[in-house]
Amino acid sequence: MADTNKKVPTQHVIGFLLSLVMTLIAAWAVIGSALPTMWIIISIFVLAFLQAGVQLFMFMHITEKSSGGGHVPWNMMFHGFALAAIVVAGSLFTMSFGFDHGDMHGGDHGGNEQHEEHSNHGE
Repeated sequence: MADTNKKVPTQHVIGFLLSLVMTLIAAWAVIGSALPTMWIIISIFVLAFLQAGVQLFMFMHITEKSSGGGHVPWNMMFHGFALAAIVVAGSLFTMSFGFDHGDMHGGDHGGNEQHEEHSNHGE
């Protein structure tokens, strides 16, 4: 039977509120502040690092006692960080080289004129 006397998960509520506040601060820094671009980027990185810590400790129970005396799942954390690094590197690579929709179709920029030339040779 489920325990009906369960308390409010205060740790989860605090973690959620902290994450929400940090997200709103980052959004304000980008949209509404007059900070220089470099400070906006630095503040977003700092807030992202802090929010990752909140996620690990508040939601993922990284040092929970019931997991064998505070066992930290280093293997899963390493793979998570590696996957995140691959996604970020791929996104930065794609954004920095300016790929557009024309590149998705084999780089067919102006290919219609060339196709019309070849179709008129048979007449």
